[in-house]
Amino acid sequence: MGVLDSAIRRCQINMETESQFNQLREDARRCRKTVLSMIVNGNASHIASAYSCVELLVYLYKKFLKINPINPSDPDRDRFILSKGWGVSALYVMLAEKGFFPKELLEEYCKDGSKMIGIATRNGIPGIEATTGSMGHGLPIAVGMALAGKLQKKNYRVVVIISDGECDEGSTWEAILQAGNYKLDNLTVIVDYNKWQSFGKVEDILDLKPFADKWEAFKWSAKEIDGHNFEEIHSAFDSLPFKTNKPSVIIAHTVKGKGVSVFENRNEWHYKTPKEKEIEIANKEL
Repeated sequence: MGVLDSAIRRCQINMETESQFNQLREDARRCRKTVLSMIVNGNASHIASAYSCVELLVYLYKKFLKINPINPSDPDRDRFILSKGWGVSALYVMLAEKGFFPKELLEEYCKDGSKMIGIATRNGIPGIEATTGSMGHGLPIAVGMALAGKLQKKNYRVVVIISDGECDEGSTWEAILQAGNYKLDNLTVIVDYNKWQSFGKVEDILDLKPFADKWEAFKWSAKEIDGHNFEEIHSAFDSLPFKTNKPSVIIAHTVKGKGVSVFENRNEWHYKTPKEKEIEIANKEL
C-alpha cells in the first residue's frame, strides 16, 4: 500500500470513527430525553444522578458489554452492576434499547405496582445483575463475580459503576483491597466522579484526593477521563485491562445533571422532580 493509499485509509477510518461517536452522542441525548419523561411521569427523582452517567452507560451497552437479551443468564456473559442504583432510570433505557424488555415498560417507571422501581432491583427485570442503591454494596458483589470467573477459568468481564459518595464506605475500600490482592484484571470499576453526594460536595464531606493514588496504593491501575467525552471513554475501554494482574479503575470526571443547564451542578436535583419550568427548559436543550 502506497503512502497516499495509507493516508486515504486513515482518513476513512477517522471518518467512520467520528460517525460512530456522533451516533453515540445522539444515543446519549435520546437517553436523557427518555429519562426526563420517565421521571416526570412517575413523579420520581434522581434525574441529576442518572444524567451524570449517561455517556458511560451508552458506551457500555452500545460498544463494550458482551450480553444477550435473548439469554440474559448466559454463564459466559459479561456482568455489569450499577452500584449507584438510584440512577437506574438511565440503565432501564439502555436495557430497553438493547432488547431486554419492550420499551413500553419504561412508561411504568415508579408507578404503583410496577417492577420498574426507582432503585436497581433484581426483581424480574432482565439484565439487572444485582440489587443496589444501598451505598457500598455493588463493588463487593462485583469482586465476588470477578473472583468466581477467575476460579472457574471463565473469560467474562465484570464492570461496575460506583458513585464518588460510595467511596465514603468501608465496604467499598475492603472490596478494593481484596480485588487488588486477588489480581482481578477481569474487573473494571468506573467511578462516576461528579463531586456531589446526597447532602453536599464530596470534598466538603469526605475529601477523596489524591484519588487515583489511593486506588494504585491498593494494587489497582487507574486512568482519569472526561466521563462525557466518548473519545476518552473509548480510549480507556479499548486498553483494558490497563495492566495484567491488576484490576482497572476508570475515574470518570462527570457533571451531576449533565445535559440540561438547570440541573447541572445543582444538588437539589438529587431529590426533586422537574416541574413545568424545568421541563420546558430541558425539552428545549435536549
